[in-house]
Amino acid sequence: MGVLSLIGALLFPPKCVFCGRVLEKNEREARVCRACRRSIEYNEKVLPPSGALGEVCAPLVYSANVRKAMLRFKFRDRADFARPLAAFAADEVKRRFDGRYDIVTWAPVSRERLRERGYDQAMLLAEAVAVRLGTVAVSTLEKTRHTGPNSALGMSERAENVRGVYRATEPELVRGKRVLLIDDIVTTGSTMRECARTLRAAGAVEVLGAAVAAAGAEHHQGDEI
Repeated sequence: MGVLSLIGALLFPPKCVFCGRVLEKNEREARVCRACRRSIEYNEKVLPPSGALGEVCAPLVYSANVRKAMLRFKFRDRADFARPLAAFAADEVKRRFDGRYDIVTWAPVSRERLRERGYDQAMLLAEAVAVRLGTVAVSTLEKTRHTGPNSALGMSERAENVRGVYRATEPELVRGKRVLLIDDIVTTGSTMRECARTLRAAGAVEVLGAAVAAAGAEHHQGDEI
């Protein structure tokens, strides 16, 4: 370790993405402390196919420290959380969907949201997931219209909020392919379903979904999901 790196490590020691505790040396690569790895709530359910969307896996439950980490990642300029959070999603993809997809892509944010936030959190996750899976993520969709937050909407209203807002940018990339679609959080699945519908219309033969966390109705309020 160089002098500058050593000084940086002393001044800004790596912390757990979930609880913020300073990490032990053997915890630093994963950015998750042992206590959180034991205490965070894991999701064992796979969401069944719905509309154009096939099965969706999400290894964590969107609650407690997982929720705090996801909100910091999305709204508090913590793009560096992408790799440790993506590791959970990638490992779940290996467990659930190994050999069932040809390309990896993501559900993009709008240009307005990208300017506001400075990064597309789903793209960062997809790129990190793909690296862990030994492949690359490819851009296949564009969000053509900015939409308001889904957090205060019911299931049917969420579906209407995203209807027709995505466009397939490279149909030749998805034609005849099985697509793995990455997003950060899945709630009702309306965003993923609309992305899947667009990809299927462009020629994809199947679209599976993967997210870091799955949320229940009790966790919607105040979050843009």
